[in-house]
Amino acid sequence: MVKFFRTTVTRTTKSIALTLLSALLCVSARADTNAAQSTPLLTPFEAVYYAYKWDDNLGSAKISLEQLSEGLYSLTYQSKVSKFFLSDKRFEHSIFLVEDDHLIPQQYNYSRTGTGPDKNLKVEFPAQDGGQIQIENDDESFSLPWQGELDNQLYRLDAPIRLARGEKELSYDFINYRGQQRNYGLQVLGEEIVDLPYGKIQAIKVQIVRNSKSRMTLAWFAPALNYQLVRLQQFKDGDEQGDLRLKAYSTTSSAP
Repeated sequence: MVKFFRTTVTRTTKSIALTLLSALLCVSARADTNAAQSTPLLTPFEAVYYAYKWDDNLGSAKISLEQLSEGLYSLTYQSKVSKFFLSDKRFEHSIFLVEDDHLIPQQYNYSRTGTGPDKNLKVEFPAQDGGQIQIENDDESFSLPWQGELDNQLYRLDAPIRLARGEKELSYDFINYRGQQRNYGLQVLGEEIVDLPYGKIQAIKVQIVRNSKSRMTLAWFAPALNYQLVRLQQFKDGDEQGDLRLKAYSTTSSAP
């Protein structure tokens, strides 16, 4: 709930870091298919991933969804990747509401440290429709009219809900980790078994559609794990830039 050196080694590390951020890494949900709903829309969870490039393990990422109170949730993402003397640490935190089966962003924070410039972003969403999004991007502050955009994480949390309902094409407007308005589409390609550190599992294969002809991102969601994202692979000009694979997954208890 955001947006992510001239040596080959540097490009490798940066590509993996951006993969962890830009593609999602971060999602789990369970949809209630009954009109009279008794099952919560979201299931709190913790997921751990390994990050690879050309099968070389460069680091890890962890995503956690926690219910703070009735209808109020916290979603956190943290990653650490390194290659030789280069390093990259990232952290994202979303606070949001669930109302009438909709995810409503409240606050989003992003930070990045390591080799190269550090970065911090804070996004405050308005309490009512028609308000302004307040953005603090390092030393710059500005506002944007809120037109229903999600934050850099929440569209990835909503996707499993809609996949569970059988939807094949999705579209999301959101504010990325750079404070920019963006749109991504998701298109279901089919189903297949994926081999992960977690083990072999049946998954729905999805292509993330964006305004970039040189980049292609593929994602796999496992119905047996509440449609959790279990793998994400990114290419640029046909060359693999990063591969995120699930290592461990567990659900946690909801708030009383």
